Amino acid sequence: MIPRDFIDTLLARVDIVDVIDRRVSLKKAGQNYQACCPFHNEKTPSFTVSPTKQFYHCFGCGAHGTALGFLMEYEHMSFPDAVAALAQDVGLPIPESAQESDRPKPPPALWDALEQAAQFYRQQLKSSPRAIDYLKQRGLTGTIAARYGMGYAPDDWSPLKQVFSDYSADALAASGLVIDNERSRYDRFRDRIMFPIKNIKGQIVGFGGRVLDKGEPKYLNSPETPLFHKGSELYGLFEARAAIKAAGRAIVVEGYMDVVALAQHGVEFSVAALGTATTPIHVRTLLRHTDRLIYAFDGDNAGRKAAWRALENSLEALQDGKEISFLFLPEGEDPDSTIRAHGQAAFLRLLDNDTLPLSAFLVRELASGLKLDTQEGRASLLKQAKPLLEKITAPMLGSLIQRQIAELAHVPANELTQMGVKPTIARRAPPRPTRRPAPSRLRSLARMMLLNPQRVAEVDQAWLDANDPLFEHLADLMTWLRDIGSPSLPSLAEAARGSTLESLVNELMTDLLDKDDSWDWNAEFDGAVRQLHDDWRRRRQQDLAARPLNSLSASERQELVDLARS
Repeated sequence: MIPRDFIDTLLARVDIVDVIDRRVSLKKAGQNYQACCPFHNEKTPSFTVSPTKQFYHCFGCGAHGTALGFLMEYEHMSFPDAVAALAQDVGLPIPESAQESDRPKPPPALWDALEQAAQFYRQQLKSSPRAIDYLKQRGLTGTIAARYGMGYAPDDWSPLKQVFSDYSADALAASGLVIDNERSRYDRFRDRIMFPIKNIKGQIVGFGGRVLDKGEPKYLNSPETPLFHKGSELYGLFEARAAIKAAGRAIVVEGYMDVVALAQHGVEFSVAALGTATTPIHVRTLLRHTDRLIYAFDGDNAGRKAAWRALENSLEALQDGKEISFLFLPEGEDPDSTIRAHGQAAFLRLLDNDTLPLSAFLVRELASGLKLDTQEGRASLLKQAKPLLEKITAPMLGSLIQRQIAELAHVPANELTQMGVKPTIARRAPPRPTRRPAPSRLRSLARMMLLNPQRVAEVDQAWLDANDPLFEHLADLMTWLRDIGSPSLPSLAEAARGSTLESLVNELMTDLLDKDDSWDWNAEFDGAVRQLHDDWRRRRQQDLAARPLNSLSASERQELVDLARS
């Protein structure tokens, strides 16, 4: 459970304009900022961001929320991940309770098993001349091996029996350390250099093992476990965080050894996917750490195929203002061999001068082998481009790429839609139906209550008009506000998230978007309360006067006299 006071502090430090502008280009429009909505396709900007209310709302599709809500919808983050991302942006340490997920926690035995195995593998590396010689031949020192926690799994069927007195424990299989068959249990990793895989908190979630000599598979990874999901984790990210921030860029390479070799030569801002293609989750994770991402894969056919898969999976994570590019190494080279042969300075020059932007790589590959001087070739270009263009989630970049494809196909860009190519939009979420709120005196009072919940105590619930469209919800809102203290508007919105009041709070905050700093809401609140009380007195007088006098109690008759005199 994430403490509410931590959310309040976080939202007080975050500027929603900065958060959104880094992903969607905003333009000043009076007191607010505007853009074409990133959640639906539109030509006229209806997406409004308020720096004073710290809230956004699209008057076209109805999307609205705080900086946290924007990250959750735009980048498909979970609530805890959005909290972590914003906290990292503003340098706010996350309390332990804020780091815990609502999902069932893996049993501690799994974490303990992986940590004990890692210690064992590190010890075995120190006592294995063969493994040490292998690492030396790869140009690695003991210092870099220690930094990444590298180890060695002995060439035996069950060396982990030396570590775990109960080799049959369920945690060993659940953590991926052993394999069970019908007749026996044995270690998954044998005669391999071991690379512990850590999550962003530095906890070991799995291992990658590389053969010392020839053998298949060259790399063996932990299986999917309650702790390890290879489509989400990146090898080396925990160790590379500070270097990525300092360098202003991150490199994605193919193998663990590439990461370690680059770090050995002073290029410490690289990571690797874990035995799978780079996923959109990987890309979004890295783009939260940096604005520049470079893929540097092996210079062989497999490396080129990996680069294209990385491009395809990056399209739905693209953001305007972020750069993704590709470094294509010579045939037979990989980042490890390149930096060992030419050194750090030469490798950095390649990163600075020889990378190909994602857009250029995409267009080059699509046009490759096609005869664009024929109608058939141009039609093939459009057919191949269509599914890729529709994946792109960066509105401005996507529009520019579409325009370039249209020029190659010799068609006006606006005709692509007629040919079946949908316009590029950041999210193709279905438009939310927007409804015009029913006229209500209580509505203006309610939105002012959000600005200072302490003033709710000045309103007697008995004064509320049961015929007002907001009557059913306002009593609940007042009770909630009395208990919540005095948080900011975005904190209120987050506190209402998931409750029955979420929709009402968001609607009332949207009403406030057009109110500038000169608005004297306290004076308006005073007037609204007086009007509310006067209306109640009038209704009460009419109600009492409509009843037979002999049916009224003594106190009710006196109340009627007092109301008539006032």
